[in-house]
Amino acid sequence: MDLAGPMVLIVDDDQVHRYMLSSMLEEWGYLSAQADDGETAVAAVKKRKYDAVLMDVRMARMDGYRAFSIIHGLEPALPVIIMTAYSSVDQAVAAIKEGAHDYLTKPLDFDRLHIALRRAFDRGQVSHSREKQGEGGQKSGLKTDIIASSESMAELLEMVSYVAPTEATVLIQGESGTGKELVAETLHFNSLRASGPFIRVNCAALAENLLESELFGHERGAFTGADRRREGRFVQADGGTLFLDEIGETSQAMQVKLLRVLQEQEFQRVGGEETLQVDVRIIAATNRNLEEEVAAGRFREDLYYRLNVVMLAVPPLRDRLGDVPLLARYFAEKFAGKNGRTLNAITPLCLEVLQVYRWPGNVRELENAIERGIIMMRGDQLTEQTLPLSLQKQKEQTQHARMRGRSLFEAEKILIEQTMQETEGNKSEASRRLGITRKTLQNKLNKYLASQ
Repeated sequence: MDLAGPMVLIVDDDQVHRYMLSSMLEEWGYLSAQADDGETAVAAVKKRKYDAVLMDVRMARMDGYRAFSIIHGLEPALPVIIMTAYSSVDQAVAAIKEGAHDYLTKPLDFDRLHIALRRAFDRGQVSHSREKQGEGGQKSGLKTDIIASSESMAELLEMVSYVAPTEATVLIQGESGTGKELVAETLHFNSLRASGPFIRVNCAALAENLLESELFGHERGAFTGADRRREGRFVQADGGTLFLDEIGETSQAMQVKLLRVLQEQEFQRVGGEETLQVDVRIIAATNRNLEEEVAAGRFREDLYYRLNVVMLAVPPLRDRLGDVPLLARYFAEKFAGKNGRTLNAITPLCLEVLQVYRWPGNVRELENAIERGIIMMRGDQLTEQTLPLSLQKQKEQTQHARMRGRSLFEAEKILIEQTMQETEGNKSEASRRLGITRKTLQNKLNKYLASQ
């Protein structure tokens, strides 16, 4: 046995079970100490440092949840693995939301226990590094392609920074087009699995029989057209992350099969008898309210709780309109480069129109609108005139908002400045639109210039 190995505290009031676990840990090269109830465990953690805790739930003087709560307060970075009966899974999930590392159902699967412990030790190293960095290090070190400055997105990214290094299954909820896949990518590339594969599956894009083959693979001859064995997405994601997008669209039969994989980490190919085991972290996403789907009987409650260890809600774009200018500039530069266009600016009125619109299609709709605007752009400025008609209708509303409460002088100045922007400085065209002569327009421009 490696005397420098990790030290695990086993907390269980069943002496035989403690000795069995201790013997198993010794075979794996770990050291162990034992506590027969929650109070003893808390006292042990106060006396010395441990690398992980295996915590039973039902104990006489202090149960495992109470002991975990106290230990987590004393040592927030110490990974605690809850051992529980299947009937108490909902409480174990609640403990994970409070900071527990993982939970295992009894009777224990020792392969899963070994995997959970290895991850716990890795997590402990990351947490220790974070303590040295401080909170600022957590936020600044997050690798992400998400563009945002709003408070709601800052809160979401802070949650991501805490959840990413864990092994917790994550459920991402949000309307279509809000960027749920970007959140999933951020979770993966800031996790301990970042060097492993990130595999995406759109559950809504495939019929049930095709989805089963896509996820689990199939044997040759399993169905018509299966001329060779095919490995599924679970095998491809081994050692990494599997992102199940639109999980709410899966059938009840498929939900049963997914639940088994999440519980057992094993499955069979379609048409096969060999049982395959994988080490995969699951991140799921949906634009549905799964609690309502469970209540309606369309989604399995047990699968919902398995997926919803940590839930991240991505806010719709209409609730973070302050992010629109940032996103608009990013997309404008992206598509200008892609289409060989020169972009010097987005006009103020164009930005105002973008911020008045409610964006039912969220960030995806904004991206499409900016791409169209760049393609239709005549000069080197993106104006509201090149945006889709649904946005151009916002122009009048934006103009009214800008004019409200203004003096006649200020309102006239705003209208002329706006018309000059729309005509890209063409005074003849501007005067035609305004219904005044070119000379009158020049006189008014001189007057406004003198008033500045």
